[in-house]
Amino acid sequence: MASDIGEVERRLWSVADQLRANSGLKPSEYSRPVLGLLFLRYADGRFAEAEKQLQPRPGSRLGAPTPDTFKARGVIYLTPEARFSHLLKLPEGSNLGRALNAAMDSIERHNPDLADALPKNYGAVGDDILRRTDQDAGPARHCGRRFRAGL
Repeated sequence: MASDIGEVERRLWSVADQLRANSGLKPSEYSRPVLGLLFLRYADGRFAEAEKQLQPRPGSRLGAPTPDTFKARGVIYLTPEARFSHLLKLPEGSNLGRALNAAMDSIERHNPDLADALPKNYGAVGDDILRRTDQDAGPARHCGRRFRAGL
């Protein structure tokens, strides 16, 4: 476990170095975009897990899960465009900052408890830095209620 934490720490420092060197953001400003990306990865992982569990069995009369079904399980509802997995698949020339801002807006709109809580300053970071930040941070997985980034 200690080596896992060390690897996470190394990757987060790498992300911070990228933002410090290339984004023009002040040190007090770049924590929000990084924490927002970590949050989105975690929320996407939890959503994907719940989505698998909530799929109706063949022949079942249950319909597709609704946003309220996810919320009842303690899972943040994500529209397809707000999924981290969707954002990773955006073509190279797309405006990733705008897409991340739209994803955060969508999450807040569908989950009112998060209103005005998520960062929406990804346009100030720059797409090339966001893409490198994502690569440096590595994949994210979670186990139960514990979250592990880049392991």
